Amino acid sequence: MENDSTPPAVANPPWRPTQVFVMSAVCLVVGLVLGYLLRGSAPVATSAQTAMTEMARATGGAPTMPASAGTPDAHPKPTLDDMKRMADAKAAGLLEKLNTNPKDAATLNQLGILYRATHQFKEAEGYFEKSLEVDPKNADVRTDLASCLYYTGDADGALAQLNKALTYDPKHAGALMNIGIIKWKAKNDVPGAVAAWEKLLKLNPDFKQKDAVQHMIDEAQQGSKS
Repeated sequence: MENDSTPPAVANPPWRPTQVFVMSAVCLVVGLVLGYLLRGSAPVATSAQTAMTEMARATGGAPTMPASAGTPDAHPKPTLDDMKRMADAKAAGLLEKLNTNPKDAATLNQLGILYRATHQFKEAEGYFEKSLEVDPKNADVRTDLASCLYYTGDADGALAQLNKALTYDPKHAGALMNIGIIKWKAKNDVPGAVAAWEKLLKLNPDFKQKDAVQHMIDEAQQGSKS
């Protein structure tokens, strides 16, 4: 991996938007859906179109792309501001539901997924946190919150959430995957990363991305020897 496409060795201030998009590509390079750093229950959006698909999944609607006059590209890549506006528009119906039931954990989680898919990580954090106030044992939501914390530079906070998720679901593949990635890339803790991934493979022998996990184990171990 190129040096400018990996997270810092320690938690830093929030990443720039370009770094966020680069990080999404990093795990695709190693054959990993970074969404598992991701999301507890679905992959993170790594392109404009998949962002729209994730938004549609969160809101129950059809994916939509912004109109762009004067361009030959039928599906121009939206900016972060564009995606924020689209997320806000999609969120309207979910927010109406919260007006009648402010402690609807599922709807709060959907809002978190929506804002996370469009790289609005701070907004997503808030909704995931509120969902966990209602349903603190939901390991998927806690893993989603951890990924947002990581993307905004709080590696220690992300690890704390992931370890807490494992107290509720010790086999949670997303949490174990992410612990390994964060320990490897943000903490330079290769033994800790390898231990998390090996535990993932042991507890989840049918994990669909086990080849990618083994690839990361090999790469991390080789890198520590060089």
